[in-house]
Amino acid sequence: MKYALFVSFFPQLVAGPIERSGNLLNQINDLPNKKLWDYERIANGLLLMVWGYFQKMVIADRVAVLVDTVFSSYYMFGSLELVAAAIGFAVQIYCDFASYSTIAIGASQVMGITLMENFQMPYFARSIKEFWHRWHISLSTWFRDYLYIPLGGSRCSKKRKYFNLMVTFLVSGLWHGANWTYVFWGGIHGLYQIVGAELAGVKNKLNKACKTKTNCISYKIGQAAVTFILVDFAWIFFRSNSLKDAFYYIERIFTRFNPWVLFDGTIYTWGLNRFEINVLLVAIVILILVDIIGYKKQMRIDTFLQSQCIWFRWGVVILWIVGIAVFGMYGPAYNAKQFIYFQF
Repeated sequence: MKYALFVSFFPQLVAGPIERSGNLLNQINDLPNKKLWDYERIANGLLLMVWGYFQKMVIADRVAVLVDTVFSSYYMFGSLELVAAAIGFAVQIYCDFASYSTIAIGASQVMGITLMENFQMPYFARSIKEFWHRWHISLSTWFRDYLYIPLGGSRCSKKRKYFNLMVTFLVSGLWHGANWTYVFWGGIHGLYQIVGAELAGVKNKLNKACKTKTNCISYKIGQAAVTFILVDFAWIFFRSNSLKDAFYYIERIFTRFNPWVLFDGTIYTWGLNRFEINVLLVAIVILILVDIIGYKKQMRIDTFLQSQCIWFRWGVVILWIVGIAVFGMYGPAYNAKQFIYFQF
């Protein structure tokens, strides 16, 4: 019965976090020793669920309207719209998937079960390698332990190590679906890792020769910006229906310059009107602030709020709930979006 509970534990069953038996079975065995009612545990779990719903219903499903509009007719748009949609998809897939994981972690916490963290501010990563330590952590570690290390990991020749890396990322792409776009996306990230490892020495020599201050905030922001651009470039292949579409999409980014759309009102014809775009921008600012808190304090948002005064804590929670109720994308006129990772 305990094993059946482990394999059918519903909060994380569909899209993760992917739990190992060593973590979950031990907690299931210990359930009789836990208090049924623990105010702080339950409050923190519900708070995480509210934050997850905010990410999904206010941010992910709203930016999805813009992303779907542009990607479905990319051949009609210019550089600015295509770049905006690519960045929008990076926001969408992060908020969509992180929201599911956050809701699953919160629901489990209410029931006395602690699930592993699945995201740790991935877009603050300063290298592709670090990105994969922060993005879908449960799946990344699963591929590391059950594919990369059995292939030989890094305890082998350089060529074999690079081969192991590429195979692991190609398989991780194939895991998302039987489409060459996913395989190509995985291959790009494998190539990023190999090129990054090969250029590490050159980069260090250049920094030393130029006397670059690598500990300053500007250098770190630059690293994060470059990493985000590389990740977002790969997301274009992940989102496109075919490799042909993806390459044509990228070609149009570099050949159809149209900066005037920022000033002639065209921006409000991408599926979201002026009000909706303003709501989206405010919600994204809230997302960035929450991630900055997590990055600087090295704590989850529920732990941070529990450390604040009761008025601030409840004020934030009430604002989130009101935001979901008023600005959430739901209702009779709305075509509800399933979680992206439900299809993988």
